[in-house]
Amino acid sequence: MPLQNRVDPFGAIHAVPERGLFTGNRGIIHDPETRTLLKKRWALPAWIICACEFRNVRREPMGRNRPGGKAGWTELFFLDEVTALAAGHRPCFFCRRERAADFVARFGQAFGIAEPRAPMFDKRLHKERLASGGRPPAVTAPELGDLPDGTVIAHGGNAYALRADKALKWSFAGYADPIAFDHLAGLSLRLLTPATSIAVLRQGFAPVWHPTADT
Repeated sequence: MPLQNRVDPFGAIHAVPERGLFTGNRGIIHDPETRTLLKKRWALPAWIICACEFRNVRREPMGRNRPGGKAGWTELFFLDEVTALAAGHRPCFFCRRERAADFVARFGQAFGIAEPRAPMFDKRLHKERLASGGRPPAVTAPELGDLPDGTVIAHGGNAYALRADKALKWSFAGYADPIAFDHLAGLSLRLLTPATSIAVLRQGFAPVWHPTADT
């Protein structure tokens, strides 16, 4: 039985067998005895994206990974960085320092902040991400061409990642064939990727895509 630790672009956490390219966390939100989630879905405003492999450290997902047998941070998994950004996460300064520094620097450029810091970004993001109470704004098909690659939108329960003026339908296994934006015309669409993260994408941050986006 898969653990409930797989995140979709809406920020919801599921139990599915696919793992994805990245891990990450929102603090400690599981019971290590049963390896199940608690009722809360975050413990901190800093939601991060981590590398699955770092310094040969091995962890037991949703187990006891702190000294003394205590629960460590709850390992969550994402299809790719595009998915993690849509869910409201950002790169980790511990295991992905260069990536995180680049991300926060572009955040500063986007908002004219001379000395940007990760907590500034986290504070803004916590108000915007769907899974922590944000309200994703509506968007129309003609407006999609003005959004940066890596932005994720939704129609009902389906998510689509935007790339090269096309929309790629998302699933836990990867992306479907790209479709033209005009195929989404007239549908009720909303932005899943938080506005602050979209601003960072506009500054040239290039998220890592799952290989299925290239096939």
